[in-house]
Amino acid sequence: MLGKQLAVADGIGCGWGVWCTMVAEKTAMGYVDGNLVPGETVIYETRLHWVVMIGHIIFAVLDECAAVFLLVYAYRARNLDLQQVRMMQIAGLMLLVAGVIIFVVGWVRRNATEMAVTNHRVVIKTGIATRKTIEMMLSKVESIEVTEPAFGRLLGYGSIVVIGTGGTPEPFHKMAHPLEFRSQVQQEIEKLR
Repeated sequence: MLGKQLAVADGIGCGWGVWCTMVAEKTAMGYVDGNLVPGETVIYETRLHWVVMIGHIIFAVLDECAAVFLLVYAYRARNLDLQQVRMMQIAGLMLLVAGVIIFVVGWVRRNATEMAVTNHRVVIKTGIATRKTIEMMLSKVESIEVTEPAFGRLLGYGSIVVIGTGGTPEPFHKMAHPLEFRSQVQQEIEKLR
């Protein structure tokens, strides 16, 4: 990842050191890196802000709490017969698995969006199973509109709308560091002049 600025300072730390760094390097910007033309380099890359995972995190935590409650109650309850204990254990384990799945879905959703500025173009890719890509030459970018709600300004996220010459506006919501993204696009456009 030499010569790239990866926006990892989006307010959430991994805490697992080297393993997290290795996973981030292997998964970071797979589409963008795989579709560079000769002589093209990535100047700036970002993705969706961690705030897109809040709903998934809340539901996963509530689900895990319910699972732990069921498992502890099944273990400590003396007035239950064996069949009831087994049913509570199975339900608790199923809730544990469901909580992990809910979290993973949020994590995949966040990491399925790639946004990058290269020395030739702006590249935005969303989705995994159904993929949508926008690749606009820097010379064709007419404007980039940035909208940051109050919490977005505090936490570092917002929406951008990329408008190309003669094209339709393309909005992208809850993007990490939208002002930096716009600044990098503007700097690269100035270099082309």
